[in-house]
Amino acid sequence: MQQKILYVRLPCNPIFPIGVVYLADHVHKLFPKVEQRIFDLGTIPPLDFARALDASVDEFQPTMLVFSWRDIQIYAPVGGRAGNPLQNAFEFYYAKNPWVKLRGALGGLRLAAAYYTELWRNLGLIKRGLKRAQKYNPQALAMVGGGAVSVFYEQLEKKLPPGTIVSVGEGETLLAKIIQGQEFLDERCYVVGETKPRDQMIHEWPNPVEKTACDYGYIKNIWSGFEYYLQEDDFYIGVQTKRGCPHNCCYCIYTVVEGKQVRINPADQVVAEMRQLYNQGIRNFWFTDAQFIPARKFIDDAAELLQKIIDSGMNDIHWAAYIRADNLTPELCDLMVKTGMNYFEIGITSGSQELVRKMRMGYNLRTVLQNCRDLKTAGFNDLVSVNYSFNVIDERLETIRQTIAYHRELERIFGADKVEPAIFFIGLQPHTHLEKYAFENKMLNQDYDPMSLMPWTAKKLLWNPEPLGSFFGEVCLQAWQQNPNDFGREVMNILEERLGCADLEEALAAPVEPKQKHHKQLVAIG
Repeated sequence: MQQKILYVRLPCNPIFPIGVVYLADHVHKLFPKVEQRIFDLGTIPPLDFARALDASVDEFQPTMLVFSWRDIQIYAPVGGRAGNPLQNAFEFYYAKNPWVKLRGALGGLRLAAAYYTELWRNLGLIKRGLKRAQKYNPQALAMVGGGAVSVFYEQLEKKLPPGTIVSVGEGETLLAKIIQGQEFLDERCYVVGETKPRDQMIHEWPNPVEKTACDYGYIKNIWSGFEYYLQEDDFYIGVQTKRGCPHNCCYCIYTVVEGKQVRINPADQVVAEMRQLYNQGIRNFWFTDAQFIPARKFIDDAAELLQKIIDSGMNDIHWAAYIRADNLTPELCDLMVKTGMNYFEIGITSGSQELVRKMRMGYNLRTVLQNCRDLKTAGFNDLVSVNYSFNVIDERLETIRQTIAYHRELERIFGADKVEPAIFFIGLQPHTHLEKYAFENKMLNQDYDPMSLMPWTAKKLLWNPEPLGSFFGEVCLQAWQQNPNDFGREVMNILEERLGCADLEEALAAPVEPKQKHHKQLVAIG
């Protein structure tokens, strides 16, 4: 029987579905006779989800459905599909005004309803699509993967239809084995109702895949919705230049999903892929790596790529990325500006070197500042988003003051209007060091449900523990009341008004403490 694979990207915000695109491209290069189709529910109105999925299955009659599930956990500092989850939670937990508390409770109820509705809807779409495909091909299979599945694969075991192949992390080698009829259970996967996920499976390293330029001529032929992402000039189209992240940041899941081994995609292939999109009219690119420059030893690879972009003649593009700013050099800064970088994010998490060390971030804040000065000297005059995650581990009034001092220095470097503080409170995720820390300090029970949005669970997963939790709650509520359209900057201003600002040198210094004392400090915030 002719193998026919239908890729279904489950509903989410309209972000370019690069995972599905790369998977289909990889399969086509290995198995050119396999028929494939991409169906992106992210471009379909919600009332049409079921009807559109039915029509796609009826038309293509696949022998296999590959579902990509991007989002489950919804803790975020910004407005989402059901409102602002952080604001709802903080109003409910910390507001003194009973009417504001009630508003937060009602907002939380709407949020929980939307969350569980989306969860059940996506599970229903998977079951519906598989059942429909089996009308045409009784042996049709379903494979489910994507970011959400990689994080919550253990919890989804009892929710997905029997026989579903659950893929954790990268799916290329797994899908290739399935197509060839080979044994595939040695991959990071399990089959619902037939096998159990191995203990700590997410921590197993993925099999490396040699990445070549995506064939967008082929992708355009199998994906009728491709043009959707070409219509607006403000869409950033994803291009991956590497996989893997070597770091151990305490709250981050990237390093286990993608593995610690950084695998560089050849610069010529990345540029060839960008050129295809460029010829389609795309001028905005987002380098979708966990980190564009994950460590200093990869600086030369980044420089090679940027130089080849210049050599290609694509001189009217813009690009953005998540960057570890401790890994820049003056030469690299110059190349970044010349190639059109017009936005980047740095996740320093804290402006206190002491806390950066405790959260296992692995960088030097003094170096970050110097590299930012080099970037400004090279001519960078665009927006910088700086992610701060207050109250993660061992936050104190002194470290808050240090973060304020650090942020003000970034404003002096780039200009206050160019530095946008993004205020996060970590959404605790499974398989991270922060989860282990919460277990060890009795802040979470081992049997907790990370997919639960019940208030008694959500308050622990939206990480903002006492003794400072109520203080941050009060500050954030004041910021939303005073300046909801510029929440991050308002939080920084309120914190400085209340606490003052440390000397910058105090923020940059982090004396090493005795191990026993450090352990006591960690326990103290529990």
